[in-house]
Amino acid sequence: MFVRIVKMSFHEEKIRDFLENFESVKDKIRNADGNRFLELYQDKNDKCIFFTYSYWETEQDLENYRQSELFNTVWDFTKKLFNAKPEAWSVDKLVSLV
Repeated sequence: MFVRIVKMSFHEEKIRDFLENFESVKDKIRNADGNRFLELYQDKNDKCIFFTYSYWETEQDLENYRQSELFNTVWDFTKKLFNAKPEAWSVDKLVSLV
């Protein structure tokens, strides 16, 4: 399993559009094959910056999602709202204290 972190920055007037869309698709994303966890965060100091954290069973699961109609629909909508190029990282979790 690995973690996918995506940083997105939106035009301030587009934040509501993003959040409404995320609300409508979050369960579908979370239920994609291989997805085990999904969270959305907003930066405390810059309300235009958001992060998604998702856990995926395998890199192929993430790639299958990225090739899906769901991802294409979500991405086509979301990318129009950005005020900066998004950044993404795939990372392995080394330590987790709960």
